[in-house]
Amino acid sequence: GPLTERPLMEVRLGELHTWISTCSFSAQGLLGAVQRAWGSYCAKYIHVRQGGPAGISMLLAGYCLLSYGWNYQHFKRHRWRKYH
Repeated sequence: GPLTERPLMEVRLGELHTWISTCSFSAQGLLGAVQRAWGSYCAKYIHVRQGGPAGISMLLAGYCLLSYGWNYQHFKRHRWRKYH
């Protein structure tokens, strides 16, 4: 199919620059990309017939990593050090 309709994982390395230049980086385009990514995540991990805890645990692990990143400066200041 056309390059604009291909997902990222199907784009060859030589075509990557052209594919990125065809993407819409407006607020509406970015919101649409986030909605498509969320929809594909839910279709693959959440809305399955015999799903396991993988989808929910991935969300929780992502939240833990994100909150640790947000609070890293706070943790860095308050950790105990052997040498001051």
